[in-house]
Amino acid sequence: MNDALSGPGGAPEGDPLARLVARLAETAPGLRLETGPGTGAWAYDASNYRVPPRAVAFPRDADEVGAVLRACRETGVPLTARGGGTSMAGNAVGPGVVLDLSRSMHRVLEIDPAARTARVEAGTVLDTLRTAAAPHGLTFGPDPSSHSRCTIGGMIGNDACGNRSVRHRRTGSHVEALEIVTADGVRAVADHTGLHALDPADTQRVARLEADVRRLIDAELAPIRTELGRIPRQVSGYQLHQLLPENGFDMARALVGTEGSCAVVTAATVRLVTLPAASALLTLGYDDVVDAAEDVPEILGWNPTAVEGMDEAIVATMRARRGPDSVTGLPEGHAWLYVELDGDDEAEVATRAAALLDVLKARGRTTGGRVVDSAAERACLWRVREDGAGLAARLVDGGESWPGWEDAAVAPDRLAAYLRDFRALLAAHELTGVLYGHFGAGCVHVRIDFDLATDTGRAAARRFLGEAAALVVTHGGTLSGEHGDGRARGELLEVMYSRRLIRAFAAFKEAFDPDGLLNPGIIVAPAPLDAELALHTPQVRPVSTLFTFPHDDGFEGAVRRCVGIGRCRSDTGGVMCPSYRATGEENDSTRGRARLLQEMARGETVQDGWRSTEVRDALDLCLSCKACSSDCPVGVDMATYKAEFLHQHYRGRIRPRSHYSLGWLPLTSRLAGYVARPLNALLRGPLGRLLARLGGVTTRRTIPAFAPRRALRRVLREAESGTPAKALFFVDSFTRAFRPHVAGAARRVLADAGIPTTARDGLCCGLTWVSTGQLTVARTVMARTVAHLDDDGDDRPIIVAEPSCAAALKRDVPELLGTPAARRVADRVQTFTGALTDLAAPDWSPPPLPGDVVLQTHCHEYATFQTRRPADLLRRFGVRAVDEAEGCCGLAGNFGFEAQHHATSLAVADLTLKPRLDRVDDATGTVVVADGFSCATQIDHLAGDRGVRALHLAELLDPAAVRPGETS
Repeated sequence: MNDALSGPGGAPEGDPLARLVARLAETAPGLRLETGPGTGAWAYDASNYRVPPRAVAFPRDADEVGAVLRACRETGVPLTARGGGTSMAGNAVGPGVVLDLSRSMHRVLEIDPAARTARVEAGTVLDTLRTAAAPHGLTFGPDPSSHSRCTIGGMIGNDACGNRSVRHRRTGSHVEALEIVTADGVRAVADHTGLHALDPADTQRVARLEADVRRLIDAELAPIRTELGRIPRQVSGYQLHQLLPENGFDMARALVGTEGSCAVVTAATVRLVTLPAASALLTLGYDDVVDAAEDVPEILGWNPTAVEGMDEAIVATMRARRGPDSVTGLPEGHAWLYVELDGDDEAEVATRAAALLDVLKARGRTTGGRVVDSAAERACLWRVREDGAGLAARLVDGGESWPGWEDAAVAPDRLAAYLRDFRALLAAHELTGVLYGHFGAGCVHVRIDFDLATDTGRAAARRFLGEAAALVVTHGGTLSGEHGDGRARGELLEVMYSRRLIRAFAAFKEAFDPDGLLNPGIIVAPAPLDAELALHTPQVRPVSTLFTFPHDDGFEGAVRRCVGIGRCRSDTGGVMCPSYRATGEENDSTRGRARLLQEMARGETVQDGWRSTEVRDALDLCLSCKACSSDCPVGVDMATYKAEFLHQHYRGRIRPRSHYSLGWLPLTSRLAGYVARPLNALLRGPLGRLLARLGGVTTRRTIPAFAPRRALRRVLREAESGTPAKALFFVDSFTRAFRPHVAGAARRVLADAGIPTTARDGLCCGLTWVSTGQLTVARTVMARTVAHLDDDGDDRPIIVAEPSCAAALKRDVPELLGTPAARRVADRVQTFTGALTDLAAPDWSPPPLPGDVVLQTHCHEYATFQTRRPADLLRRFGVRAVDEAEGCCGLAGNFGFEAQHHATSLAVADLTLKPRLDRVDDATGTVVVADGFSCATQIDHLAGDRGVRALHLAELLDPAAVRPGETS
């Protein structure tokens, strides 16, 4: 337990937090409790709010939750329960103790296929539950777009819904029982009949609580019956109508949606639904979202599972960020509906989808429509919808938009009228909103270009939100349709509900939490909606950086990209964030690091600026893989932020030894080439291990052998085609120093494909200096490289065999130099894969290829050149099965060679790469392909003793390579 109270000024003796820490040391000695500036990541969720906690607790079970609650009550410290931290209403941040249930309380305790139920701990991620239920043909019905990182406890807190809520409604509809801990530390079960104590000693206490609630309901029957439960998505307030006599006093469902303000849910028994045997996706185009909404009532008559709406701004941003091919399958239009139908038979579902399409075309509102047959296109389209909140946060034009009026809902048949009036309200306030959401349930998400950084802008936002609340109420709607009221809408509940019902909400909370310690300021006695805004405090530390951050307003604007969506906390899909996947720690996620950098820029909780050890430690396990720059919906580029931080942090100071030994590798490896043979022998012995330790390099890896300088000259000479060059072949430092044979193979393949090249040696992209934060040196190296490559107006493509160096030339060089020449050079850069994809002669075909390939795509290639992927090229060439290890190899340049990172490097490899290598059997002839030198080195470390060696794609396609059955 960390009881060093290292907040600003420390915690004085007698401080409630100091007493709480001391109390927990007695009652929960194994509990992990963090305090100090490092807790800054928990000051945020996915909303507009920032509330720095005093401490973060990571309980392992319900007993530790009870201990924390009792200590909070004794010391008067408030407590906020938190799951995945993806709340968009500010209901997962709080001023006292944040109880992070996702770190350790994440087990699926039981699946009962016969009863179709599951019992899970509150910190269980939804996808974890779905994976456990899938073998039984079951799933959990509600499916928020954050399904890869939101927790069941968080879904219960907000009464979350999701894309298929037309069919499966809200989370509360699927809750059978909740295991809770009350504000005074008593454990109980809430089910469809009331409350039940888990410890017989607490029976009377729980019985009194239930009696108090029963008296409240009996006294307030009229407003509860008339004001609550009017429309399907009425999440705002407390669901007291579940406690009505006609509903059987369902305490479990009454506690759903209370946002942790009444009790802490530690586990839940939930009902599961059957996976559909067949489904079809229909995409419909419209001129605008109002036209789309007009068709919703007709569509609902066809019993769809999902009817989702989307704005053109989201699609444009996705295509700009991930390439034009990242969104396919949409008809012409400026707004779209996704309509999903399901059934028991594929043919029947397809026929029904085609019939619905005909009906909608006849109605005349659509601009086009189609049934999406391709599974790949369906996955792509759903990804666009699921990334909507992030894509809308930072649009293609660079503008920022924010939640605040995130998920108001009306009855579906009122949706078009509401949207028409809502857009008029936006226009009247001179605001722009990006609209998307669950149109089939009448629930609309919108992110708005509020100015939350100035007093004038905040006042304007407050006026708009008040009028928006009045507007949705006139349409019979609700302020919140799934994300909860939180800090964003709690103050506005009085617009929607009578004072009598508001008092009933207060009485309900008081029965459970008489001291008001649980998630204070939420729903009852709400905080002002414009208090605690993250952008409220102006930046107090303007900084000068070497990176230009051309797409942002400086470093502060760049790190502000993170809005807490939390996609980096996913365990599957995409590549980011490998360190989080290996450790499960928030501060090892892209989001956690970005939030600490935001705190650093503010200068309040993190007061040491660039010298901060908390930020340095959070960045330490970042592999600089750059996957976040692609996978993060808002384009956070943590590798760049880390490089800038390391540059500033160590300016004028002694650096870690590995920054010198590995950061200067391009220079030392060039010198090593002149004495390669004796040097390699030396490095294999005891002196080599000593030198490694002195250089901060792990001794648990074999240092790759340096190639003699003459080897590169020989292969380049042998690969000359004698044909006028159409492109430059950039000989990067890794290829020159360790695998010059790749340069020869690459040039032969390119020539064979009709792309003869001329080699450019002696230049460097500067990558190793960037990754170690030695940006002054990197700029010097890059400037020299650009001067040579931009020489004499040469506009030929620059082809680079090493993906990481290609990415550095494409991204880091222009962003660090910021010159027209650097941008011209970057525009010409191609990977080897990209060159064959775009420039090869139309009639070219490679030599015969193996049917099965295990592929490790380099993270930098994945992130920077994602529309030109090796997997796609291999399939085009007829490779039947490409088993791609979708994830970082774990070596990541200097990272995996640094002594302190060796264990993490292997843990990352264990996630995706090593399991695939373990299945490779030489007898099957499976080929392993890895273009990145780091990836190939990691593969050799993991499987080299079994004879497994990774080929560069150029080696696989080399027309001069010896094939099975041939002789050299």
